Amino acid sequence: MIRFIYGDQLNAFPKLKRTMHEDRAWQFKERLGWDVTVDDNGWEIDEYDALNPLYVIWEEPDGSHGGSMRLLPTTGQTMVNDHFVHLTDGVKIQSPQVWECTRFCLSKDAAPTTAAALMLAGGEILQGFGLMSYVGVFDARMVRIYSRIGSSPEVLGSEGLGREKISVGLWHFDKESQARVARQAGISPTITRHWFDRAFGHAFARSTVAA
Repeated sequence: MIRFIYGDQLNAFPKLKRTMHEDRAWQFKERLGWDVTVDDNGWEIDEYDALNPLYVIWEEPDGSHGGSMRLLPTTGQTMVNDHFVHLTDGVKIQSPQVWECTRFCLSKDAAPTTAAALMLAGGEILQGFGLMSYVGVFDARMVRIYSRIGSSPEVLGSEGLGREKISVGLWHFDKESQARVARQAGISPTITRHWFDRAFGHAFARSTVAA
């Protein structure tokens, strides 16, 4: 199932927190060879985790991490503006209606539907919070994954060639996107809406998905 958890709430889910950071270390440091920091606990963790982000996490039946992504408003500090602004010709992306998505991570044993479930849950945040889109940096390997899920970004800028290519993209979410991603996830949007409402209650004025 999906959990929506702010950073200052993660300690209430110690196994989920531990396995998420361990899986991030495995994916980003070991498998992909990114220049990321892994601490003495074997956790991949950075300064953006200290900004109380909203995590979208797929929790396995045993309480461990199956997959996750990290969300931050672009009105504050973000990776795309701090480190990748050259990919957008020096233009910072800052809007209360655009959030940044980073650290999209899957566990070693994640089911094939986990990535799509995370994207579908991300759409619930857009709708429930009245947002327009997500911005994020992605590498060449993710292009095929996004295409398979049914939620490919609008590319704002890129650098590099082949497998070394990295890009900044903007993700929107409309009815067609929601339907495609839901089919890939094998989950009804009614279920992800229930998970969202359980996390945030019914106080949010849910926006209508654009036609």
